[in-house]
This record gives sequence, C-alpha cells and structure tokens, in this order.
Amino acid sequence: MKIAILGAGNMGLSFSKSFLKYELIKPEDLHLITRSGSKIPKIAEEFPKSRISTFDETEELDADLVIIAVKPQDFLYTTENIRFSLKENQMVLSIMAGITIEKIQHLLNHRLVVRAMPNSPTLLGMGITGYTAAEGISFSQLISIERLLNSTGRSVYLENEELLNGVTALSGSGPAYFYYIIDAMIKAGVEMGIDENLSQLFVKQTMLGAYHLINNSEKSLEDLIRDVASKGGTTEAALRTFEENSFKEILKKGILNAEKRAKELNG
Repeated sequence: MKIAILGAGNMGLSFSKSFLKYELIKPEDLHLITRSGSKIPKIAEEFPKSRISTFDETEELDADLVIIAVKPQDFLYTTENIRFSLKENQMVLSIMAGITIEKIQHLLNHRLVVRAMPNSPTLLGMGITGYTAAEGISFSQLISIERLLNSTGRSVYLENEELLNGVTALSGSGPAYFYYIIDAMIKAGVEMGIDENLSQLFVKQTMLGAYHLINNSEKSLEDLIRDVASKGGTTEAALRTFEENSFKEILKKGILNAEKRAKELNG
C-alpha cells in the first residue's frame, strides 16, 4: 500500500512512524505533504527514504490511501489550494475533529471516505481510535484501514458517525483532562512542602498504579474508591470536598462542551 499524508504535524508523523515500525508500508511508499517548506529538512531527518513535499509542489498523488491530518480549521483552505485531484479508487482517511464524512466528500468531490478520531498516545503506540466509514467502502478496505489504525494502539468501529464527536470529547481530548488533574495534584504536593520532582514522582506513579488496578480488578470503580476511602479518613475528607464543589459535574460539563465544540468545527 502507498500512503500520502496531508499535514505532516504531530499526529500525521506519529501515524507514519507506526506504519513504518510495524512494516505495514515501505518508507519509499510514504509521501508526507506539509504546508510549510521550512519543515521539510527536519522531517527528512526522520524519514530519509520517504517523499516529502509542500502542498504547492504536489500536483499528483501516487497513493492508495490519502490521510488528511490537517487541523479542522485549515481544511477548507487546504481543499481550495491543493493542486491535485483524487482518483476514483483512492481511499481517504480523515483524522480531523468534527468534520463530517459528508462535508469531506463534498469539498473533495470524492466518495470513498473513512473518518477516524485518534488521540495523542498514538505517539507511543498506545492510543485509541474511533472510526466509521462512508457507504461504498468495502469490507476488505475497512480491514486494511483497521490494520493501520491498530498499529497506533486500539481501534473501535462505530456505525453511528455522530458518536465520533463524543469520542473526540472523551478520548481525543481526554489525555489533557488527566494532565490537568495530575498538574493540580503535583501543585498540591508542592504546597504541602514536598519537592516538585518528588511530588511528580509520587503523583505519576500513583496514576500508573491506579490504572493497572482498574485494568486488573473485577471490582467496580465505586468499590475501588471505597477500598481507599475508609470512614472518617483522609481520602473521605478529600472526596467530600470534591462533592461539595461539584467536581464530577464540572468535569462532565467540560467534556460535554468539548463535544459541542467538535460539532461546531463542521461549520
């Protein structure tokens, strides 16, 4: 398979590295296309055997799959300024937040579109991606796409495209929520007199251990919380403060607003 990636940013490059790492494509069958020519030397260092060009230079795409990895806000500009036309049998995989299959089909004048929403842990091959497809995509084509997505972590097919906005809010944006909570915990540690580096160690290892407990326990989250929060103890004091300040509701509201913004990105 030959792959062209429109938008050689963090996500586009992390996908490229995963494809090459698992030998799903050959380096010479990868074409990276960037808006800025100034980025080419740095990209070429990481992908010395692949073709790298700017949008302006690209008049034809020799690719079986075209991955659109530009920012959703830049998609209209991209479609208005590309110099190539898609061939009828080429597949398009969009990893843009919010932009619907219908809009992609309309602006590209192309029907074979798969829409996916990955998240940043794809950089480590530990991401999760929700995806769905337009009518006309065959089962074998979908399997090929899934194989590529699974090289970046795990993937889940969704029949209802509307759910992808929820996936965007939940897992696409999700890592930032955890970073936000971790940052607050580290700063609390510093305020209590713990050295910042030591506070980071305690918090990061706590999050890592908690993750593994969730994954390896048959208990519900409520039971796991109860295991830590003994009556009248320190954990209960913290949880009571969270409840009094509606922390859970605030977090849920933020996630719902992320979904709302994903819908707005489609215009």
